[in-house]
Amino acid sequence: MRMHNSEPISRWLEEQQEAMVRLLSDLVNIDSGSYDKAGVDDVGARLTSFLSEHGIETSVTPNAEFGDILRADLGGVRRNGQRHNILLLGHRDTVFPKGEASRRPFKIENGRAYGPGVADMKAGLVMNAFVLAAFKRFSPETPLVMLMTGDEEIGSNASREAIMAEARSALAVFNAEPGRASGNIVTSRKGMLYSRLDITGKAAHSGVNFTEGVNAIAELGHKIVALHDLSRVDDGITVNVGIVSGGQSVNTTAPHASAEFELRFITNDQRDAVSKAVEALVARSVVPGTTSTLTGKSNFLALVPTAESDMLASQYLGTAEEHGVSIKGEFTGGCADSGFTASVGAPTICGVGPVGGKAHTAEEYIELPTLLQRAQILASTIGKVVAAG
Repeated sequence: MRMHNSEPISRWLEEQQEAMVRLLSDLVNIDSGSYDKAGVDDVGARLTSFLSEHGIETSVTPNAEFGDILRADLGGVRRNGQRHNILLLGHRDTVFPKGEASRRPFKIENGRAYGPGVADMKAGLVMNAFVLAAFKRFSPETPLVMLMTGDEEIGSNASREAIMAEARSALAVFNAEPGRASGNIVTSRKGMLYSRLDITGKAAHSGVNFTEGVNAIAELGHKIVALHDLSRVDDGITVNVGIVSGGQSVNTTAPHASAEFELRFITNDQRDAVSKAVEALVARSVVPGTTSTLTGKSNFLALVPTAESDMLASQYLGTAEEHGVSIKGEFTGGCADSGFTASVGAPTICGVGPVGGKAHTAEEYIELPTLLQRAQILASTIGKVVAAG
């Protein structure tokens, strides 16, 4: 395959810096919490408008409850059994409530941009959109696909099938989650399983009829200890019970209790093994007469490196060196949609978005110069992937 010349694209991107910041400001100033469908779709509408201005059509997979799934491409088609496309992945939802954007709108101070979702991951969406527009202008035959989902922050239950379907046709996947504060990209991530445990007991007066009662909170106490005992920190397995509730009154044996907990793991085999252990302990009752029910709330698969993803990371990091940026790949305990793409065998790297930090807080930021920098590195790496075939 012919060599790909990314120089015109890099020059054009450099000319677009002010336009990048304007689009980023527009996106940050739109509230788009995961449960705010209208807001998430408004972010999508702004991106769709930008892409349309550059001659790129966007297709919509509607969702009644969460943000619609948007897909834009440059001749990227799904081919069963054949990896062909280059997938630029990103999500439009944030963790912030309605009104957050008006309380602290987009601002720039000392070379950093601030605002709700600026790093996680509206800057990454801007980067992806401008890279797609650049290839449309200079190399429209490149099989690029941009997928923009709307529920990543709450587990991607509504979009994971679309993500995995797209990844099955992907020669490479670049997930535009923020680059680490160190500047590094992410080459491996933990997965996560988030569950709810409900326990039923029997109410009785704790003074008059104590022995007739069955205390669900007592059973929950045993189960919390057992759940935490499944942690193997040295192996990367952790179980954390983060929310508990239960009981009726202080003088009543608790007729109900519940807990919400998460399991984090490095490999999906670990997930399967610990999940079986969780199911076994839930099935056993320490306090006679209690019954327990386990409900899965959401989950992310782990991003596990492969020889192919290592090669993709090497291409990206080598390209960064050519741009004067010396960075590495690193592991993180956080989860992302990149675990889903990796799970179907697509070579995947994550954290290729602009460098940022303090995500999910009022201090969230990006290093503004990296908006252009990471767009240029991504575009050049895409050129290498295309040239390598």
